[in-house]
Amino acid sequence: MGFDQRRRSGEREGLKNRIAKRMTGRSTIVPGGAALFQRVYTRLGCEGRPPRFRVEFYPYSSLVLTIRRREEAVWVRLSDLLQRAPLDVLEGAAALLLARVYRRRAAASLTRPYLDYARSDRTRQRINYMRRRRIPPGAAGPQGRHFDLQKLFESLNARYFDGKLQRPHIGWSNRSWRRQFGCYDPGPNHILLNRRMDRPGVPQFAVEYVLFHEMLHVKHPTRRSGCSLVSHSREFREEEKRFAEFEHARRVLDRLAR
Repeated sequence: MGFDQRRRSGEREGLKNRIAKRMTGRSTIVPGGAALFQRVYTRLGCEGRPPRFRVEFYPYSSLVLTIRRREEAVWVRLSDLLQRAPLDVLEGAAALLLARVYRRRAAASLTRPYLDYARSDRTRQRINYMRRRRIPPGAAGPQGRHFDLQKLFESLNARYFDGKLQRPHIGWSNRSWRRQFGCYDPGPNHILLNRRMDRPGVPQFAVEYVLFHEMLHVKHPTRRSGCSLVSHSREFREEEKRFAEFEHARRVLDRLAR
């Protein structure tokens, strides 16, 4: 073997070692995972000999599935939330990943167990519990340069919730977001508002409306309806219109979004 060949071979081995190190940081091998993916690979009608699969559970902060092809190997990471999942759920997850990578159509009967598992109330509760443990609250506090979100929360809570809504973690985003004005994450139980609104030209009622909207998400959690997840139910929308400056605030936000 010549020098150039040895160098290229060494570079490939170094790349493999670096990938392996990154992919195995805090992961654990899925027992029988490689064989499972090989079976699903064949069931999907993928062409050629099945690749070498390395399948791991990884402590993601949500229900995440990832797949990466590197030369002759395929690296798969499944959220460790699936460690106690039934076999047909793992097969459904494998089918979704392989169908995406190899551009195959997976039968609904094969993927449905995973989708039902992912959308179930019990799984969503487990996701929220896990996110509370793994994701710290937003770094920015409620006191902005122009608006104090803690004071606004207390005022809105008294006016619209009879003071009964339990206060989650509240803060301003560390960076300005382009489109989104606010979000509520039930896992770590925190509300974040877009720092872009914390400036003199934004009327207070517009900030209050965004905060009020996210407070409604605390009161009306996302729920399952048939095969869909509903974040803005009819009750949510009706209660949202109780905000005194509802229409005016939405017009202001429309202008800010441009």
